[in-house]
Amino acid sequence: MIKLMQKRLTMKTKIIKSETEYNEACARIYKLINSSVNPIEPDSLEGEELEILTLLVEKYEHELYPLEAPNPIDAIRFRMEQMNLKQTDIAPLFGGKTRVSEVLNGKRPLTLKMITLLHHYLGIPLESLIDCDKEIQLESDNRQKLLNVPSINKYLTINNAEAV
Repeated sequence: MIKLMQKRLTMKTKIIKSETEYNEACARIYKLINSSVNPIEPDSLEGEELEILTLLVEKYEHELYPLEAPNPIDAIRFRMEQMNLKQTDIAPLFGGKTRVSEVLNGKRPLTLKMITLLHHYLGIPLESLIDCDKEIQLESDNRQKLLNVPSINKYLTINNAEAV
């Protein structure tokens, strides 16, 4: 009986490469989650299958639908809305009411101090507060020197990051 159950639960997992495979993996995840009255134990065959399928689905979704950080002003406005804050409430983080208005209207850039305080007091992720300037790039020879460093090359490869 145990061998029959183990055979039935043997995972047939592979990298998801198509929408059909994605849908099949999602259906299997749904079935695993809803098939048992008791919670799935992490070390069980079902638990391991669920974990692997979830990782594969996340990888596929990340590659197909990459999420980009919002622009900093949108991130601040979103947090203000979440926390029901007015500009006057966050003025101390910017150095005054006038300055917060200037920043939120795009007339003044965020400073490192503002970014740090917004992150510390409002919990806005740093990635959301730093607007990456696509114009900043390394010269070709310096870029190549960095790419020749194994640990940097590995990091860029693992994180699907583009060397600029």
